[in-house]
Amino acid sequence: MHRRILTPGVLAAASLLLAIPASAASYSPGAPGIGDPYYPYYGNGGYDVSHYDLRLQYQPATDELAGTATILARTTQDLSSFDLDFLLDVSEVRVNGTQAAFTTSGQHELVITPKSPLAKGTPITVVVRYSGVPSTKSAYGFNTWHRTPDGAVAADEPEAAWWWYPSNDHPLDKATYDVSVAVPDGTQVISNGLLQSTSSKLGWTRYNWRQNKPQATYLTTLAVGKFDITTSTSEGGVPVVNAYSKDLGDNDGAARASVERTGELVDWLSGYFGPYPFASAGGYVPNTTTGYALETQTRVYYSPKQFANGANTSVVVHELAHQWYGDDVSLKGWKDIWINEGFARYAQWLWSEHEGEGTTQELADYVYASHPADDAFWTVKPGDPGPDDQFDIAVYDRGALAVQALRNAVGDDAFFAILKGWPKEHAYGNASVGDFEEYAEKVSGKSLGALFDAWLFEPAKPAAAAFKAAATVTPVQPKSWKKIEATNYVH
Repeated sequence: MHRRILTPGVLAAASLLLAIPASAASYSPGAPGIGDPYYPYYGNGGYDVSHYDLRLQYQPATDELAGTATILARTTQDLSSFDLDFLLDVSEVRVNGTQAAFTTSGQHELVITPKSPLAKGTPITVVVRYSGVPSTKSAYGFNTWHRTPDGAVAADEPEAAWWWYPSNDHPLDKATYDVSVAVPDGTQVISNGLLQSTSSKLGWTRYNWRQNKPQATYLTTLAVGKFDITTSTSEGGVPVVNAYSKDLGDNDGAARASVERTGELVDWLSGYFGPYPFASAGGYVPNTTTGYALETQTRVYYSPKQFANGANTSVVVHELAHQWYGDDVSLKGWKDIWINEGFARYAQWLWSEHEGEGTTQELADYVYASHPADDAFWTVKPGDPGPDDQFDIAVYDRGALAVQALRNAVGDDAFFAILKGWPKEHAYGNASVGDFEEYAEKVSGKSLGALFDAWLFEPAKPAAAAFKAAATVTPVQPKSWKKIEATNYVH
């Protein structure tokens, strides 16, 4: 799940453009990457998507997927051609109703050349007809399409969309979604948002899901299989949709005992983070062999392995915290992963305190003392960990230490105002670690540059001033630690 891709060279292309007459040179290809140094080929330049409409048909028995993606976007430069991130086989592309030429490039680029160049600011409707067997496709040596005994699941980070729909695959380009999938009668489809309708015809049932708030591509999920689906409404009024594969075996009870508390936990987290930002909440547990969980927007993905040792509400808290920190406010670049993982981990610490199993300070003292100064743990910089360490445990645990250090520095009143105000400040948008530091300084009235440098950017163990107990005694392991530690491989 941790991808490394070499940076593409662009000097030759730039030199060629200099030789083109000015009248023609104003129209140029969109970049094959959005500009993220961690993943240079992820996302694309030259346009911004507002909505994806996916109308698909999937046959679980053969893993055959076919359908049409209609993408609504607007150009952000004068475009001669543009890319989509995609792996399946394309039969036709239309741009604003007219057939367009297309080819593939690199490992996962679909290059589209419209019949006429597109001026900057032009609304475009891109229609892509495609088909294929997702489990046979790979890029950079991996595949994120997970087959199950009765279907398949698309859920992975930082990428999963390429295997089932064409997209501008980077969190910077969020959009709304309509996901409509036909499957054989008796099989069900789970996706993000709310189920709008179902219909059956000639042995097939079509499920129509809608996500009406902006959503990053990696947070889009698709699950096909045979599920037991539960619906409820939280005390705070949030509709909850959960789904469990019917063949979870011994993990079934523990999964339900955890995920069925989603409504309660959404309401509890709202007390810290502000009103729940989406039209529904929930999760699903398919019969997969993966070991992680993922904060797919409004419909969290949980591996059955998360519940192999019994119920664990801590993992549910972690993934639901992401609905504010990561989904509502998404990162600007993948280097900003601390805003996702540091705060989701800290939410687990808050839950530990709520449950009487260890306060946030006790957990911070324990983590701080558990890693001596020469531990490689301290060489990972949560504020910019690099692609190789993007999901290192230090991003989570040292990241949560940074949150506790902030709390200790600004005091509880300012801290909890920051915690709740941040999702409102950047609702449905994107933000960076630098943006968060600026916001925290504004709310607290304190200069926080040295604190952020020490806890997020210096490859060394910070001084113990924030954790005096840890400096003088070896803290007792908090009761919640094993449950929190069991979630070390979630996202």
